[in-house]
Amino acid sequence: MKPLKESDRQKAWGEAFDFPLAGRDAKPRGRGLTMIIDKGLGLTETRDLLELAADYIDCIKLTFGTSAFYSTHLLKEKIALVKSYGVGIFPGGTFLEIALIQGKLARYLSRARELGFTAIEVSDGTIPMSDQLRRDTVRASREAGFVVFTEVGKKDPQDRVPQSKILEQIVSDLEQGAFKVIVEGRESGKGVVIYGADGSVNRDELEGIARAVPALDAILWEAPLKNQQVVLIQRFGPNVNLGNIHPEDALALEALRVGLRGDTLRLSLQSMNVASLAARGR
Repeated sequence: MKPLKESDRQKAWGEAFDFPLAGRDAKPRGRGLTMIIDKGLGLTETRDLLELAADYIDCIKLTFGTSAFYSTHLLKEKIALVKSYGVGIFPGGTFLEIALIQGKLARYLSRARELGFTAIEVSDGTIPMSDQLRRDTVRASREAGFVVFTEVGKKDPQDRVPQSKILEQIVSDLEQGAFKVIVEGRESGKGVVIYGADGSVNRDELEGIARAVPALDAILWEAPLKNQQVVLIQRFGPNVNLGNIHPEDALALEALRVGLRGDTLRLSLQSMNVASLAARGR
């Protein structure tokens, strides 16, 4: 990729106006992460996404088992492309769960390293996993050189985990060195953990986690739906960690974070001189 001149990197609107919601952290950052869910973008689509929005994307998850169908050459090329834009990349937790079932964790981690992935997701969204196995898996993944994301919550609403257990897992995962703990939201954003069957946010579930977790910057909330993103930004501010964002929503989410959409612009109106603006021309 040809390096851009500094003048070419300047944003189109320059200083024509300030972002209504101030305080958004720039990359590289440890909070306010945006994780994109990639269900099978080709190289051209990936390059287009990164050229447009890499400044606002922190990591990309090749979700489900999709990357099993790439050729080795293509997957390595895609991973290298993503990394060249300063974006992390990791496979979804389904692979790890299968590797554990088959007793192939070490082989899985070795192959992920050979392919160039920067992070690993440790989850038990579908399989049962003892607390000790979870700790051992986090440790093995870190020792293999990966940034570790863990995930709490089950994918099937029938397997719903009590909030007390989720809180135990969050605390334990962070103690074991997980970089972020992902709160399950699935691709649909419906019927899991803090989300109702219609995608609405269960405020009691949300606040239960918020009260109990000592470091909220360590939580990454999967929030594929706009209404969920709005609620979480309103509750935690522009630097809340959000995941399972669809590629076409990368810039739309960033606009929410900085108050460039009506849903969050209202948060900043109290600090703006809107009363005098409304009075003009009377």
